Amino acid sequence: MSPAEFSVNGRSYAFSDAPVVVICIDGSEPAYHEEAIAAGRMPWLKELVASRGSSWPAHCAVPTLTNPNNMSIATGRPPAVHGICGNYILDPETGEEVLMNDPKFLRAPTIFAAAAAAGLSVAVVTAKDKLSRLLAAGLTQPGLDPAGSGSMVEPSNKGICFSAEKANEATLERNGIESVMELVDMDLPGVYSAELSEFVLAAGVRLLEQRTPDLMYLTLTDYIQHKNAPGTETANDFYAMIDHYAAELDKRGAVVVITADHGMSPKHQDDGKPRVIYLEEEVNSLLGLAGDTPDGGSRVILPITDPYTVHHGALGSFANIFLPPGADRAAVLAALKGREGITDVHLSEDAAKLFDMPLDRMGHLTVLSDKHTALGRYRAWHDLNNLEVPLRSHGGLGELNIPFFINRVLPAPTGTAGTAPNGERAVAHNYDAFWVATTHAALNLVAVS
Repeated sequence: MSPAEFSVNGRSYAFSDAPVVVICIDGSEPAYHEEAIAAGRMPWLKELVASRGSSWPAHCAVPTLTNPNNMSIATGRPPAVHGICGNYILDPETGEEVLMNDPKFLRAPTIFAAAAAAGLSVAVVTAKDKLSRLLAAGLTQPGLDPAGSGSMVEPSNKGICFSAEKANEATLERNGIESVMELVDMDLPGVYSAELSEFVLAAGVRLLEQRTPDLMYLTLTDYIQHKNAPGTETANDFYAMIDHYAAELDKRGAVVVITADHGMSPKHQDDGKPRVIYLEEEVNSLLGLAGDTPDGGSRVILPITDPYTVHHGALGSFANIFLPPGADRAAVLAALKGREGITDVHLSEDAAKLFDMPLDRMGHLTVLSDKHTALGRYRAWHDLNNLEVPLRSHGGLGELNIPFFINRVLPAPTGTAGTAPNGERAVAHNYDAFWVATTHAALNLVAVS
């Protein structure tokens, strides 16, 4: 690998002579790796924490959801800059509720596109296909100009981007690679499985062996975390698998960063039933409207909503409220403030500043529930028949804390995080991952054998 430096979204990335791999463990509450280490299931990570690397308390971006945080990691900036503020939004241009998977919603180029434009080789592997179009923007698909002109440009076609979910459909033209199934030598995994994440990590090891990309991003799925608490046998098995592949990447000379897109919390009652505030019903009741009829009343957007609702039923801890014309915002805010299970209610212009989010995609009010409570729209909107285990979910400040590890001995970065809106402090954000692995490591590296 040749030393290279490039800038994108106001940050500079200086590479040394080692490939860089960032692993995003979807839904990784810090207790997961802590319990797995204590159980003797993550020997590589235990050694790294003890002597061979660095670990710092870190936060993810708000809302604590998959799309906003993966794109924060991919751009090195929070949602206010890149524009992806949920998995699902009310499109202000059309008034329609849509999935936020289309690159047209992206307002900043990715690190991947900028690295490829600078002559570096790049590989991105995601578990779920829902992220692939956003992550591929400017790399293998059209995207924003990494030079910062704001215009759309054709892809560099110097990189690889594919999902484990549709690995059997990858083509050279669309994904920058073909014959992925032969490369990885695993059966195509089901989308609701631990094997989906293992496929991503196995692909990463094979790509590092055979293609030696300069920069690689491997992002997993939170299927296991939605169903299994930290310290359970299934969770420990999953983290042991991650430990194995991280050790393999480390063995091959990569700078390895492990972080997460968000944490995960139990959101159920003692009897296992979901603990839910049906926000649209409550707001409509406050406004004197039919509680279970969205037409003509308020509209609550739950940005956790995505095509994969089996494990969370579209119930998360962050909501945007769109009020009907003439509704008194201040009165609704005052009525919801102090409601048991709700921690934050803000005018959206205040929430946009507080949480670094794009105001034009946020509605009139922003509501966050506590660590043990989920937010819904109205009962009939949610299909909870597939919830096989008590609800575990995310989206609010209760899932803000995440892991951040790097297999290099480094001083803690400064000026990257600070105090979160809930008063908790951290050293870094997950979207500092590529900067820490490149510029920060290049400036401060202490050799590790």
